[in-house]
Amino acid sequence: MDPDQPIIAIQGIAGSFHDEACAQYFPSPFTIVPCETFRDLFQVMKKRKVRYAVMAIENTVAGTILPNYALLRTSTLAVIGEIYLAIRQNLLALPGQSLEDIREVHSHPMAIQQCHAYFEKHPQIRLIETTDTAASAAWIRDHHKKGIGAIAARRAASLYGLNILAPGIETDKRNFTRFLVLTDKDHLNGQMPPPDKASLAFHVSHTRGSLARVLTVLAEHGCNLTKIQSLPILGREWEYFMHVDLEFDDIQHLTDALAVITPYVHELHVLGTYPRGKKSA
Repeated sequence: MDPDQPIIAIQGIAGSFHDEACAQYFPSPFTIVPCETFRDLFQVMKKRKVRYAVMAIENTVAGTILPNYALLRTSTLAVIGEIYLAIRQNLLALPGQSLEDIREVHSHPMAIQQCHAYFEKHPQIRLIETTDTAASAAWIRDHHKKGIGAIAARRAASLYGLNILAPGIETDKRNFTRFLVLTDKDHLNGQMPPPDKASLAFHVSHTRGSLARVLTVLAEHGCNLTKIQSLPILGREWEYFMHVDLEFDDIQHLTDALAVITPYVHELHVLGTYPRGKKSA
C-alpha cells in the first residue's frame, strides 16, 4: 500500500454515502476502514489505526446527528475540513431485473423514509429496513438475490455490479448531508489551507443574557454564526453545551473574539478551524 495514500475511517462500508463523501474530498486512490457505528469510528481513531475519519454531522431533511457532537467534543480529534454531499437515492437490482420483478426493497430506514413518495406509487413492493444502504446492495450481489432491490448511492451500483432501475428516487431533491473530516490533534500541521470557519463548544452561566452576550461579541468581531446546537450537560439538569459554527474572513477575527469571550464561558473547546466546504447547487 502506498504510504501516502489516505486511510479513512467511516461509518458504513464501500459504496456508502460516507464513502462518496471521501471520494469528493480526498485524492484518489484512498482506503476506507469500515465501522459499524460512529462510536466504533472514534474507537478506531483512539487506537490510532488510521489518520483520518469522515463523519456525518447534519442533514437538510433529517436534521442534526446529536450524539456525534458529544463524541467529537469528548475526543482528541479535530475538524480539519467539511464536505457537503447531495444525497441521491437510487433503486438498484441485479442485472437483468426490471422494476416489475422487484417484490422487496432493502435499505437503511433513513433512505426508505426519504423515498416514500416513490414507493407509494408502487404499493406491491415491500420495504425492509436494514443497517446500511451499501450493505444492502452488497448482500444482493453476494447472495444473487433476484426480485429484491436496494436503495443506495450510484457508487454502490458500480462497486457491486448492480443496475440502476430508477435513479434519483428521493422525494426531496434539495437533500444534502454535511460531513466533517477529522484527524487526531497530534497530526495537525501548518500545511493546511488557511481556515475561514471554526467549530466551537462551550457552556455559559445559567443567568439572563449570558449566551446573548457571547454571541454579540462573536458578531462584533466579524464572526458570522452559521449554526448553533445545544446538548444537555450530563448530571447538570437544564444546563447545556452550545456547539456553534462560525465563518470569518481573517483568522485574527476569531482569535480576538475568543480572547474576549473566554471570561464569559466555561469549558471552551475549539473543535477545529478549517476551510469552508463547497456547497453544491
